[in-house]
Parts: sequence; C-alpha cells; structure tokens
Amino acid sequence: MSRVRHIVKAVEEGSIARELDIEPGDELLSINGSSVKDVFDYHYLLNEEYVEILIRKAGGEEWELEIEKEYEEDLGIIFENEFMDDYRSCSNRCIFCFIDQMPPGMRKTLYFKDDDSRLSFLQGNYVTLTNMSDQDMERIIRYHLEPINISVHTVNPALRCEMLHNRFAGDICEKIQKLYDAGIGMNGQIVLCRGINDGKELDRTIEKLSEWIPLFGSLSVVPVGLTRYREGLYPLEPFKKEDALQVIRQVESWQKKILQTTGSHFVHCSDEWYILAEKELPEQERYDGYPQLENGVGMLRLLCCQIKKALAERTGSSLTRKISLATGELPYEFLKKYIIMIQEKYPGVQADLYAVKNHFFGERITVSGLLTGQDLKEQLKGRPLGEELLLPCNMLREGEEVFLDDMTVGELQEALGVSIRIVGERGEDFVRAVLGEKPDGKEARRQNYEQTDCSHCGQAECGEIHTI
Repeated sequence: MSRVRHIVKAVEEGSIARELDIEPGDELLSINGSSVKDVFDYHYLLNEEYVEILIRKAGGEEWELEIEKEYEEDLGIIFENEFMDDYRSCSNRCIFCFIDQMPPGMRKTLYFKDDDSRLSFLQGNYVTLTNMSDQDMERIIRYHLEPINISVHTVNPALRCEMLHNRFAGDICEKIQKLYDAGIGMNGQIVLCRGINDGKELDRTIEKLSEWIPLFGSLSVVPVGLTRYREGLYPLEPFKKEDALQVIRQVESWQKKILQTTGSHFVHCSDEWYILAEKELPEQERYDGYPQLENGVGMLRLLCCQIKKALAERTGSSLTRKISLATGELPYEFLKKYIIMIQEKYPGVQADLYAVKNHFFGERITVSGLLTGQDLKEQLKGRPLGEELLLPCNMLREGEEVFLDDMTVGELQEALGVSIRIVGERGEDFVRAVLGEKPDGKEARRQNYEQTDCSHCGQAECGEIHTI
C-alpha cells in the first residue's frame, strides 16, 4: 500500500474526470480493485479500455465509477503529489553536482537532489540508474516505460564510481544491456569534466553506447558547469577554446562514422561547445530532429529556424517600437543576429540587447536560465530599456513569476521602472514579443533548475543544469 494519499489537486477541462464530477479534494483509493503505489502503477492500470475506480469524496462518501474509454486515454486528473509516492533523494555525491555549488540561503527546494527514475518519464530528467532497485528496473520493463534518460558520463566502471562517488555506480553497462534486451528506448548524456572523462575516455564511452543503437537513440555531450562556490569540492577546471575544438572534432568524427552504419548522427555536442570554440552551429539536419533539446543541444539552431519561419509568414510594416532584451553571455551573439533578422523586415523596431554577467553564481556561468533578479536589477538599472524589457522564460520557475533568488518579476519591474514581458521558448514567441504582438496562446516555458509539482518541466539530475 502506498503511504501517500492520492488527493486530487485539479481536473482538466473536457476530461473524463470532469464528466464524472471528480473534484479537487477527492481521493483516489483504487483502480480495478488494486491499490496504486505510485504514478507508474496509476498509468499502467489506466491503460485498459474499461476500468473501475474507487473515489472517496471530500465529505467521506465513496463512489465506485465504471469507465469505458480509449486505450491509454488519460482521465484528466492532476494529483497533489505528481509521483503519488514519496520523493526519492539522490544517493550519489557527483564531483560535478551543481547543487553542491549553490550558495547558502536559497529556498529549500533548490537544494533537493533528485535521482528518481520516475522523473525521467514525467519531466524528461536524466537519471544515473544508481538509485534504482531491481524492483524499479523490473517495473520499467513490465510497464514498458520509455524512453528512459540516462546520465552515463562514462562506461569505465572504476571511473564512474569515482565521478559519482558511489561504489555501486560501475554496473551501468549491465543495466543498459538489461533495458536493451527488454526493448526499452533510451537516451543518454555525458557531463564532460576536463582531464577526467574526456579524450580517450570520451571515445570509449561513445563507442560502447553506440552498440545499443537504435534503442539507445541519442547521446549528448555537455560541459560541466562551475560556479564560484566550490570551496572544499573536487578540483575541476573549466574548458578553454582549444578544449572545445577538440571535443567538437571528436564528436563530429563519431557522427560521420555512426551515420554511415545507422543513418543517425547519434551523438551531439551542446550549443555551449560551439560558442566556446567560436564555431558555427551545425545545420539543422545534423540534429536528427532535436532529441536532446533539454540538454541545450540545438536550441539556438532551432530558435533561428523558427524565427526565420515566423518572419517568412509576415509581410513587414512601418511599425515603430523601442524595447530592450536581457540574456546571459552565452546566447548574446546569437540573439543579436536574430534581432537584426527581425529589423531587416521591421526597420522601425529599435532593440537594445544586454548580456548580463552572472555575479551571483560566478562569471563562469553564462546561461540565461541561471541569472537572478538581483543581477538583472544591478546591471540594467539606469540603462535605456525602452517601452518594454523582454526576458526569456527560463529565468523563472515554472508557473510562477519568481527568479532563482526569490525576487519577483513585479519587484524587478518596479525597481527598473519598465514593463517586463516574459518570452516563451519558441521562435514565434520571440518574434511576437519583439514586435509587441499579443501571445498566440501557445507559449511554452521550460523549467530546468528545481523540483516542482509540474509534470513537464525539464531536466536536471543531481543538480546538473544546462539551460541556454
């Protein structure tokens, strides 16, 4: 029996649950006479075309409901606890863990280290598999849950134990083989640490993982993120331009080799490598449909393509508008090009773009998703901001108007004396915001830094953060 009560938080409009008068505050007791241990059980038991569920209303009355529906059709219930079970904390002590590099005094949820396999399916998180029991593995196979996103880092057993600081971490290949034999789809990531799992170790990892294609569908290589709060932690060095060039050469060499035999590029460098190396981003075709967007692989290329498409559908005009935009140092040069693309069709649009340094975490952190309200406030105060300041949505927590340091958008707006518009992640969102058009109602926000109650919010196993 689950120790967690499955209390309904909300019911989706037009859903089966709404038709059955299931309401917030109701409790799910069982499905087809079986208790529900967690979200895995819930979705598995609901897969049938006919189900019976037992609901306890807030007043104590119990309803037994018989439901005929489409196979795998959801009921439209959102529970107070998305796992329908206790959260599982990470037992690793990774040498690159971002959460260990966090400053003190932040909200408690930012210090929670998750390595829960269920997050891989709910939010796309990457998990090490070290915190999974044999029972967890068997349930993934029995329920055929896929794809599972795996933080591999290295296939060298001794090195993996050292990197994760976990003596049980060396059996990664055995676990991947078990999933492969069961027909489970997988994706992988490598957080690359200079002088540790790069060079020949990187070659070894890519070569081994490529043996499990096509079920192992894609692999990303991302550089370790280093903040200024590393006192007493494992000594890690930042990558330099020549290092980035070498990583790109290695990965692109493997892409060519693997493409010839599988038809897939398989392994991809995150955007950071190309920016650090001062090289052009790969063309869209080399991203194989962008399977690794959550790891910052192809985000800037996709945004460029989407902006071009959005502009191609517009005729241009004599619109006049003066705005400002703020971003991290990493995507600054690319966003500057994208703004120029818009101005070529709308020459009356003036836009000041500001690259904000990350004083809060340290200037080695250059992504926009880790900028705080206080850094924005200090560096934009007194600057010409025009009639509106545009900020990317990845600076904020999902569903809230709050930055990492708990400053709200309203507080920043008041401090800067300018209206602030939060921009969704699509190219269409970007163009609409620059032109001052109303959102089309399809804006999406990606959440990458914190455990939340949402079920589609991003990735960050062991506190790894790769947000552009």
